[in-house]
Amino acid sequence: MTKMTNAEKAKHLFSLPVIVAALGYFVDIYDLLLFGIVRLPSLESMGLDVDTYGTMILNWEKTGLLIGGILWGVFGDKKGRLSVLFGSILVYSLANIACGLLPHVEFMDKASAYALFRFIAGIGLAGELGAGITLVSESLPKELRAIGTSLVAGFGLFGAVVANFTVELTSDWTISYFIGGGLGLMLLLLRVGVLESGIYKDIQQDASVKKGNFLSFFTNWDRFVRYIKCIAIGIPTWFCIGILAVLGDQFGPPLGIVGDIEPGKAIMWAYIGISVGDFASGFISHYLKSRKKAIFYMMLFTIVGVVLMLSGGAKTVGMYYFYCVWLGLGTGYWAMFVTIGAEQFGTNIRSTAATTIPNMVRGTLVLMILMFNYFKPSTGVLWSAVIVGVIAFAIGIYSTLTIPETHDRDLDFIEE
Repeated sequence: MTKMTNAEKAKHLFSLPVIVAALGYFVDIYDLLLFGIVRLPSLESMGLDVDTYGTMILNWEKTGLLIGGILWGVFGDKKGRLSVLFGSILVYSLANIACGLLPHVEFMDKASAYALFRFIAGIGLAGELGAGITLVSESLPKELRAIGTSLVAGFGLFGAVVANFTVELTSDWTISYFIGGGLGLMLLLLRVGVLESGIYKDIQQDASVKKGNFLSFFTNWDRFVRYIKCIAIGIPTWFCIGILAVLGDQFGPPLGIVGDIEPGKAIMWAYIGISVGDFASGFISHYLKSRKKAIFYMMLFTIVGVVLMLSGGAKTVGMYYFYCVWLGLGTGYWAMFVTIGAEQFGTNIRSTAATTIPNMVRGTLVLMILMFNYFKPSTGVLWSAVIVGVIAFAIGIYSTLTIPETHDRDLDFIEE
């Protein structure tokens, strides 16, 4: 095989599919994290109790992600990766515009309308990352896949930072929703020039190949185990984001912190760390020639940060944000974990895998929040978080160490 020059590598890494996938994920993350950032001001401005409706609406959004992950994943294997990139962004862009119109909604009560719009947004948001990573993975040479997908996620995750700054600069949560919806609609125009994956086009018209069969993950034991392990690898990421950052305002009092921890800023600082971590994870994997080693080392780094944060290392609001950055750096293997999901399975169910896996992980936040709230009355906030965290990391580490390695795997194959 002829070794690629740096110019050829750059041409692949900055090709239109990579650029469009990165911009798409940027808008996706902006809209996905926006409710977590405006949760307090939006609910309070409409006279809704934060404790009663905050987690309820978040759970509806995550439920939408679970359902949407299956729908878009199957659609991506049956109709093509590009169809998902167009359809999903249209759905969540319109849903976010609807969220901005909530103060003017009169046809139903505000809480139910908010939950409905975030549920629809969740369905739309479910398709973006999986389809983008699948398209990029199938479009790039195998030796550049890790770097390419890390560039997509590394840039895309800055959407959370922009979302927080947008909320602060506009001082109006409704405008932030309008901006998110508008960015999505603008991105649709850029996607017109993107071509379908060549690997997928080879099987697109082949009626003998069963495409997008979600149930196939449950009809073969080996395939089922690989699928569950792919999901488990990502669980620690949403423990750190969904519990320690999104619910960060609950950790100030038990840690003895003077001042209020703002969830929006906790999310922003965590995603700054995740963005850097995602950029780094691709190069770490490329250097180690192993997806598994890169993720395992990053998990260990994250565990150290969690222990220090919850054992009293975060003594001020600023220190809490510092540890949010630390946890973000460690959980910045998000793109790598989705790439593993895409590489584990054949072309005929690859989009289904890569789209459902991250959304199944996001959906596990519902269970983690339920566990967190269940243990909290008897053990307190800190120990409740410790219990959930131990379970999340134990499952994640075991799955990482036992799943098949996919570094340099050829993706031109199908599942029987």
